[in-house]
Amino acid sequence: MDEIKQIFRDKDFKKLFVGDTDNTLIQFFRYIFVGGLATVVDWGLSFVLFKFVFGERFAVAANSLSFVAGLIVNYLISTFWIFKTSNVKNKFVEFLGFAAIGVVGLLITMGITKGFEVWLSDKTSAYQMIAKVVSTAVSFLWNFFARKILLYTKKDKT
Repeated sequence: MDEIKQIFRDKDFKKLFVGDTDNTLIQFFRYIFVGGLATVVDWGLSFVLFKFVFGERFAVAANSLSFVAGLIVNYLISTFWIFKTSNVKNKFVEFLGFAAIGVVGLLITMGITKGFEVWLSDKTSAYQMIAKVVSTAVSFLWNFFARKILLYTKKDKT
């Protein structure tokens, strides 16, 4: 918290965007941008695939492919810009852990969406948008903190 206060005191906002950091608040701030970009990739590609490529019959395929694209964007930018120190030495294994956390986030999204459908007894676009916003926020928090704690928090070597 002291590092954040110092940034605002010195008006040195560049530190929020540039340089390596282990500060969770700065990493969270950066993750908002990365998560936002990954969400745009996911939602945008999902819409394009659903609307123009697969059609309504293959909505699951469109959503699956767009999820994977968003996950890859998130992983690449996160490991380049946010989380420099991994607990996992093998990059492939690290990606699998990153992806597994993302899949749990996807399951959270699906559960919340289904919950809204049952709770509202409705399948209109209004319920879908509300469910998407709520589930995105919850899975965003899950993804950041699970990845931070399980994959990218330095372990004491004592």
